[in-house]
Amino acid sequence: MTDNSSNIKKEHKAQSPPLGDGGFLVILGAGESGVGAALLGKQHGYDVFVSDGGKIKEAYKKELVENGISFEEGTHSEEKILSATEVMKSPGIPEKNELVKKIRANGIPIISEIELAYRFKGSSKIIAITGSNGKSTATTLIYHMCKTAGLDCALVGNIGYSFAKQVAEDPKPWYVAEISSFQLDDIKTFRADVAVLLNITEDHLDRYEYKFDNYIKSKFRIIENQQAGDYFIYCEDDEVIMQRLKTISLLTNPMPFTMKHELINGAWITNGEMTIKTNEERITMSIFDFALKGKHNQYNTMAAGLAGVAVGIRKEKIRDAVTTATGLEHRMEEVAVVRGITFINDSKATNVNSTWYALDSMDKPVVLILGGQDKGNDYSILFEFAHKIKAIVCLGVDNKKIHNAFADKVPFITDTMGAKAAVKACYGLAEKGDVVLLSPACASFDLFRNYEDRGRQFKEAVMEL
Repeated sequence: MTDNSSNIKKEHKAQSPPLGDGGFLVILGAGESGVGAALLGKQHGYDVFVSDGGKIKEAYKKELVENGISFEEGTHSEEKILSATEVMKSPGIPEKNELVKKIRANGIPIISEIELAYRFKGSSKIIAITGSNGKSTATTLIYHMCKTAGLDCALVGNIGYSFAKQVAEDPKPWYVAEISSFQLDDIKTFRADVAVLLNITEDHLDRYEYKFDNYIKSKFRIIENQQAGDYFIYCEDDEVIMQRLKTISLLTNPMPFTMKHELINGAWITNGEMTIKTNEERITMSIFDFALKGKHNQYNTMAAGLAGVAVGIRKEKIRDAVTTATGLEHRMEEVAVVRGITFINDSKATNVNSTWYALDSMDKPVVLILGGQDKGNDYSILFEFAHKIKAIVCLGVDNKKIHNAFADKVPFITDTMGAKAAVKACYGLAEKGDVVLLSPACASFDLFRNYEDRGRQFKEAVMEL
């Protein structure tokens, strides 16, 4: 792989204030990414001001105070913010936010945390993973593969630990980064040495003017700045990705993966065997040896294997990693078997396509917990699994859309307003040999702090049965 980071930095200097010149950097949002960006900005000579319209967590406030970074909470000092040289916007803040509109109108550049981290990562390499579904699992598997191979690397990005904070406090030669579309929206020069695009399905349309094309463009920004020596790993079975690829010219090395046929270069699964083939390497192994089960994880494993090959990991280490990986909490996590009923926590399924994968892997009758904050969902793609669903227990404030979609497809639908009530209802509806599946297809913010909170409350309720 070639590294042209010095050229990128020169281009950046021409577009924005010189790095560390004491410019005024305003950071909107004092969460993980915001505080991480504040620490990195301060370290590199920026005058940093953090503004959060809500309450800042005590742990983050302590970090800001200890590092002498000025901040405010519960308000936005508009005049001060609009005097910024540059603004770093936390990914949770949408473009329709009135303050963001004013910042744009004033011509102030807005960047994301991953862009700021990229400026100061030096010669380090980045494996960046995005997609509508499976990106946390794939990212964690790639990180596990890199660690198994002895690479000095860090797991960063949307998965929980600030990329900018890692660069500031413990820089590494390699970064394995889970990247969301929101983080990609505000990149300028960010470049992945290895970019992984798992899939694209309708998600977060409320943030993209309910235009699927806007969301597709956002996801494809992961390869926007790639160069000839870089790698692009993508799913050839995803029609949306393949249609978009027809309209663009790739400057990078393509590494597709598929379950439909053999490839000259790439990864494929046929007759229960995965093959990874590049010009220099050929790896084969049985899918029955994969630690992560299910069709969706076969795709994730192919993507991870290709990433391993791209960064030069030996095939025996790739095999070791694939057979020893562990699953994520809140992603198809078996909680318990109570009187013959299996309870599965898939709270991380915050869109319909993710729930599709969960139902596709079910071979027993399902009592499905569905619902939450709708993001423009089209539930019709789940209809092919209606024969598997004995009942739907809705977990959300407004469930009309679910009732309308499944009224003539599923025998029984009921409403609940909390995890305990949902679990109790499911326990009453399920029989020995059934599965109770929490795979909501929706965001969690109507009743819970986040999908983790939803998953934890579900697990607690199950353990109380």
